[in-house]
Amino acid sequence: MFESIRKHQRILQFVLLLLIFPAFALFGVSGYQKFLSDTDEVASVKGEAISRQEFDQAQRRQLEKLKEMLGDQVDPKMLDSDMARKEVLEGLVAQRALLADASAKKVSVPDARLRGAISAIPGLTKADGTFDRDQYKSLLGAQGINEATFESQMRRDLALQAIPEAVAQTGFLPKTVADRLLALQEESREVRERLFKVEEFETQVKATPEQLKKYYEDNGRQFEIAENAKIEYVILNLDALAAQITIDPAKIKEFFEQNRARYVNAEQRKVSHILLTVPKDANEKTRAQIRGKIDGLLVQVRSGANFAELAKANSQDPGSTSEGGDLGFFTSEMMAKPFSDAAYGLKPDQISEVVETQFGFHIIKLTGIKPKVERGFDEVKSEIEAEYRRLEAGKEYAKAAETFTNTVYEQADSFKPIVEKLKLKVDTAESITRGGAGAAANNPALNNPKLLAALFSSESLKNKRNTDAVDVAPNTLVSARLLEYRPAQLKEFAKVEAEVRSGFIKAEAKKLALLAGETVLKELKSGTAAGSFGEPKKVPRAGSTNVAPNAVESIFRAPTEKLPTYIGVDLGSAGYGLYQIVKVVAADEKALTDKRAASRQQFNQLQSQQDLNDYLDSVKARSDIKRNLSKLRVASEAQ
Repeated sequence: MFESIRKHQRILQFVLLLLIFPAFALFGVSGYQKFLSDTDEVASVKGEAISRQEFDQAQRRQLEKLKEMLGDQVDPKMLDSDMARKEVLEGLVAQRALLADASAKKVSVPDARLRGAISAIPGLTKADGTFDRDQYKSLLGAQGINEATFESQMRRDLALQAIPEAVAQTGFLPKTVADRLLALQEESREVRERLFKVEEFETQVKATPEQLKKYYEDNGRQFEIAENAKIEYVILNLDALAAQITIDPAKIKEFFEQNRARYVNAEQRKVSHILLTVPKDANEKTRAQIRGKIDGLLVQVRSGANFAELAKANSQDPGSTSEGGDLGFFTSEMMAKPFSDAAYGLKPDQISEVVETQFGFHIIKLTGIKPKVERGFDEVKSEIEAEYRRLEAGKEYAKAAETFTNTVYEQADSFKPIVEKLKLKVDTAESITRGGAGAAANNPALNNPKLLAALFSSESLKNKRNTDAVDVAPNTLVSARLLEYRPAQLKEFAKVEAEVRSGFIKAEAKKLALLAGETVLKELKSGTAAGSFGEPKKVPRAGSTNVAPNAVESIFRAPTEKLPTYIGVDLGSAGYGLYQIVKVVAADEKALTDKRAASRQQFNQLQSQQDLNDYLDSVKARSDIKRNLSKLRVASEAQ
């Protein structure tokens, strides 16, 4: 079961992203519309095509979502591999198959559900809790879409989610199975290690000129100056149009007066808490036991025990336990209502009674308050002006996009016509490669696979004309052209001889390390050698360890019916590892008792994921699916 989860988890997460993200964020609403710029069919489900344009948009949405979660550390190239592209395509295929299944099952979304989902979109609720219809209309207008179209699409998305959500909520694993899995998860191995490090064998390698020359020729790509180009490009986006909008001071002031509530920073509170979770299927006896434990902790806290230390030792909130229960600052609407009501009813350093939420039982301590702050007109004027410019730019974007697309295509010898028509600017970038390196590496507009493919197409290399307008992000079009093209060149051997020698020695030393390790392993298994290992060390199945991760996996896969047993592991550039498994160490019963409730909940969630995977597989199995994977290859791969 868990192997299946590992295989499908990333696809599952992306499918859920596709289902949930469009429906609950106005960012990228224009993605609902189909464009005519690219009709290449990358797949079809029951005869309904999935275009390359839809694929590109889905790929961008996934990258944007990853950046929201992980920040700038996300490398766009991680989504530009065969495996990543296939996963994006599988997400679209699953989405289309789910939509057909929902339609066949006549799944409908009540108006009340639709209204609730729209009201949940961030920024559409006034300070008094009522729906902000004017803001709703403004946001839709900025995206160039009307209410009927958006609500129809959102109703479709909600219907699309209905069955998967129902399936995911039914996941359940028997207690005996969950407890056995927990025991296995907490089990350890006592092992002794012997390493055959690559650097220990480097002195045995003698490199001849002929060997170095052959290594240089066989691994030429390591010593290349990559194919690259100098380009110029033009971007049309809301920022470019917003800069041209004339501000009416009276309208800005009027907007401020009508929306004063938006410029009030609500009071924030900072608390620490101790949480004891309650399983969904807990009976009254179990609930009473958990309640008794939290009541006992409350007595300790009020008797002067250190709150942070008690939280670290007892709290079952994985996000705050290591911080002594600290949850940081939050506003009242960010927490479950019972929790928020209790926190906002406390005085500094005061401790609450036991509070029950859907997560379990809490003890709350108030540790800080940020008072409510109202910002004046002068303070928010520039913010309002920027928003006004973007709203007005949104109204102009569709028309400007049509002009941009037509002009860069019809007058492809220069960017001068489009610059004059739309008052845009031309930028240049050096060392652009097919893979997005150089200046493109940190520039999402230039790192788009479709734009790079167009830039390095045979036609572009030959004629150096404008590329077609490429939709690289919501409300963002780019066209680029080559100024200088530099084909890949192999560096002269004399200039890279030191790199070649280093690479050759490491490669040969790695072979020697593997040979030595495998020879000793064979002797150990045959009983012809005793082996020389380090001191025994305890290796847990999960968590930090001073043994290489792939070695840990091999250690726990090894049979332990007869001990000691021996395994060997290729450690990559580090060399080779030999491991003598001495003993299986069962989990501590007290540790199992403390973790049992939380682990059952986690295993139920994993079971829900597996159930959802199985449902998705069954839906796709019932659908006539055709995939055209060759259409996913970028130009550099096709040539």
